[in-house]
Amino acid sequence: MNTKNNKFDMHGISRRNLMKVLAASSGAAALGLSPSRVFAAKTGKPFKIGFVTPASGPLAIFAEPDQFVLEQVKAATRDGIVIDGTHHPVEIIVKDSQSSSNRAADVAAELILNDEIDIMVAANTPETTNPVADQCEINGIPCVTNDTPWQPHFFGRGGDPKVGFEWTYHFFWGAEDIIGTSLALWEQIPTNKVIGTLWPNDSDGNAFGDPKMGFPPLLKEKGFELVDLGRYQSPSDDFSAYINEFKKQGVEIISGVIPPPDFGTFWSQAGQQGFNPMICTMAKATEFPAAIAPFGDRADGLTVEVWWSPTHPFVSGLTGQTSAELAAEYEAKTGRQWTMPLGFKHSLFEVAIDALKRSEGPGRLESIRDAIASTNYNSIVGPVNFQTGPVPNISKTPLVSGQWRKQGDRLELEIVENSQAPMIAKQAELRSLV
Repeated sequence: MNTKNNKFDMHGISRRNLMKVLAASSGAAALGLSPSRVFAAKTGKPFKIGFVTPASGPLAIFAEPDQFVLEQVKAATRDGIVIDGTHHPVEIIVKDSQSSSNRAADVAAELILNDEIDIMVAANTPETTNPVADQCEINGIPCVTNDTPWQPHFFGRGGDPKVGFEWTYHFFWGAEDIIGTSLALWEQIPTNKVIGTLWPNDSDGNAFGDPKMGFPPLLKEKGFELVDLGRYQSPSDDFSAYINEFKKQGVEIISGVIPPPDFGTFWSQAGQQGFNPMICTMAKATEFPAAIAPFGDRADGLTVEVWWSPTHPFVSGLTGQTSAELAAEYEAKTGRQWTMPLGFKHSLFEVAIDALKRSEGPGRLESIRDAIASTNYNSIVGPVNFQTGPVPNISKTPLVSGQWRKQGDRLELEIVENSQAPMIAKQAELRSLV
């Protein structure tokens, strides 16, 4: 022993530091903890999560819950993720796509090449998820996305059902689900079965309006008459031609999948021009209380597909909250009404973090990818399992339909059709707009 330096020659540990470690070990033992955990509590490289979101632009309403969700995720991962005894902090790097596909691709590339992320997450329509996933596939980065119907995401990226993708995984419902719940919804009340459609010239519009795989063949099979004037260019400030033709053809049901600003224009002009259908079911546009509130009484009775709500019977594996508890906390902390993307943004990070926990650590990209591929996880939006299909890299989530009802000073979305997902309770019967 070198008494001058007060150090042990064999181990290079000072007597003072050794006493501190022994004291800590004794304290740990008194608490019922293994002394080995004291020595194992070291900090390693951080896991870096890249997050692309439309924080601005026409799709910004989808990003409304982002800040709340990020705060929840940071709180849930404040102690990091432990891999082989090493604590890895979790860093989330956020980039705004500005609701632009080109911008989404650019910021995804920045996250991959400059920030050197370990995993990418993204959501909110093909304009966001497709270019982000493409960048990840090209650069070999694990990626999880949601909130885009699976057909526009998978086939819109040139996916081959026999091969699939290597790095990119997606969970959401598909065109078959919205078609199924919509048809069941529309058959609840008597109409002349004449449907007017609004499908923009974008990934969603082209998928839903596809003459072979979309709505048209199934509508005809069920005896509905389709009034389709073709794809319109979004954004649009004039739907007069559509409204005039719908009135002329006696349209009693309106359906489509359009951005909220476009629907705002259409619905205002429809009211001004005296067009009052019995049912209006508009995917994407009427999913948000903030988007339909300005219509006042004309918002009461609008119908929409419902991907998540406080009544969904699922629990978060990250926070332990039920769907109702998550929605209640969101409303209490933000002062805003719950919105469907809340559950899916939360689940996006649930699935990503679950995969990181099962990986070999930061920088081990193949391991993270393989962990995503083997996911079998119960999330706030339902089970996520990428082995279930219907095509490779995809897991489907349940879908029902709801109707906005005026209750006091706000609109509430009530489940009125659940044939595709009977585990989600029906709350009311559909009523006509007129």
